[in-house]
Amino acid sequence: MLSLVLSRVALAAVPFLLWFLWAAWARRTGRPMGSTPWPWLIAAAGALIGLSLMATAVFHTDNRAERYVPGEVRPDGRVTEGHFEPK
Repeated sequence: MLSLVLSRVALAAVPFLLWFLWAAWARRTGRPMGSTPWPWLIAAAGALIGLSLMATAVFHTDNRAERYVPGEVRPDGRVTEGHFEPK
């Protein structure tokens, strides 16, 4: 779950990172700079997050026809992972 949240946060940071990199380059080359387009950056981040959520819904595997087997502790102390098995 943490990896999903972190990947979406990183995805939302992409428009901001690109803007600030471009702004730094523009300042160094002497180009005139306007103000930071916060609404556009926030909208672009929201669009990227929305697209990633839609892609997750479309490409996520379906496990409704499978049975979940929970993880268990074996007598030797090892823990097996939970997994899905066909019904």
